Amino acid sequence: MRSMLSAVAAVALVAQPAVLTAQRPGELIAADPVTETPAGMQAWRIRYWTTDGSSRPVQASGMVVAPREALPREPRKVLAWTHGTWGVTEKCAPSQSSNFWNASPGLDAVKRGYVVVAPDYVGLGSAGDHPFLVGADTARAVLDSVRAAGAIPGAAAGKRFAVFGESQGGHAALWTAQRAHQYAPDLDIVGASAAAPPTTLLDNMMQAGNKTVRAFFLSYIGYSWNRHYGAPLDTFGNRQTQGIMSRLADKCIELHSKPKLRTVLGILTVQNRWKNLNLGLHQPWASLARRNSPTTANIGVPLIISQDPKDDLVAPAVTRAYARRLCQNGNRVHWIDIKGDGHITSGKLTAAATIDWADRLFAGGKAPSDCGRF
Repeated sequence: MRSMLSAVAAVALVAQPAVLTAQRPGELIAADPVTETPAGMQAWRIRYWTTDGSSRPVQASGMVVAPREALPREPRKVLAWTHGTWGVTEKCAPSQSSNFWNASPGLDAVKRGYVVVAPDYVGLGSAGDHPFLVGADTARAVLDSVRAAGAIPGAAAGKRFAVFGESQGGHAALWTAQRAHQYAPDLDIVGASAAAPPTTLLDNMMQAGNKTVRAFFLSYIGYSWNRHYGAPLDTFGNRQTQGIMSRLADKCIELHSKPKLRTVLGILTVQNRWKNLNLGLHQPWASLARRNSPTTANIGVPLIISQDPKDDLVAPAVTRAYARRLCQNGNRVHWIDIKGDGHITSGKLTAAATIDWADRLFAGGKAPSDCGRF
C-alpha cells in the first residue's frame, strides 16, 4: 500500500509541471491511476503532448499498463499497442471504454514483463479532429506516447520498444516504424508487427469484400480528411448524402452491439450511392490516399505482416502484394497467414507470435524472414 501511494505521489510530481512547460512532444501532462485492472496489472490513463501535421503542439490521450510487481533494476521493455478503428470522434477513445481490456490483444505482453503503451491517437479522447489513417500524424502520436510513458515512475518504461497493431493500428504500426528514427531518435525501435493493415489505401478502398463495412470506412475517411485537409465532400454526393455520411462518422464502433435501424438505413443508402465511387479518380482524395499509404522502401527494422485470407475488409491480395514489395526492397518480413474468422480476430490471433518475436528481438536475436516464400 505504501509503495502504491508513493508511486501515485511521484506521478503527481512528474505530471503537474508538464502543463507549465513549453509543450514539448512526448511531455507527460497527467497520469491518472486506474483503480480496476486485470490481475497482475497496474495502469494509468495519460494525457501528453504531441504535434500535428503543421508541427503545432496538440494533446493526446491513452493508457499505460505495467506489471503489478516490484520495480525492476533495469527499465522494462515497451510494446506500443496501436488499436484498430473505434471511430473518428472524441467520444470514441479506447482508453475511456469498458471494452479496452477485452479488445486490446497487445496487453498480453504485460504478462511477460512489458510495459504496454496504448495511445488513443489525436482526436480520440482529446479535443481536435482525429486524423483517421493519416500516417505521419498517427506515428507522432504513437512515438510521443512511448516517450510520455517513460515519465511514470511506477511503470519503469524504457526507451526500447516494439510496436504491434491491428487494422487501422497495423497502418499505424508501419507508419511508426518508418518515422521512428527521424522523429524520435531518442527512442530505439526493435521492430513492428502489423495485423491486417490497410496499406495501399486506394486498392484497399476498391477491393474490400464487405460493401457495408466499406461504406462505413469511406464515411470515416470523408469526414476525417475533410476536417484535416479540407478535402471537398461534394465528391461523395449531394448535401443529403453528405449529411448521412457525417451522421455515420459520428458513430463509434461498439463490440457485440447491433446498429440501430437508422444507422442500417444510412449505411444502405450510401452503399448504393457509392457503388461506383472510385476516389482514385478524384483529387485531392487520390493524392491524399497515396500520401498516407505506408512506404514499401527499406524501413530499417524487422517486420511482421499478418493477414487472414478470409478478411472481407482489408483485401488479402493487397496486403500480400505490399509485403512482397517490402521484401524486394530489402526488408526482413515475417509473414503470418492468420487462420481465423476474418478481419475481427486478426490482432487476437497474432498476439502470441508477435510477443515471441519481440522477445527474440529484445534479446538480440536475428529476426526471421519469409521473403520469397509467400
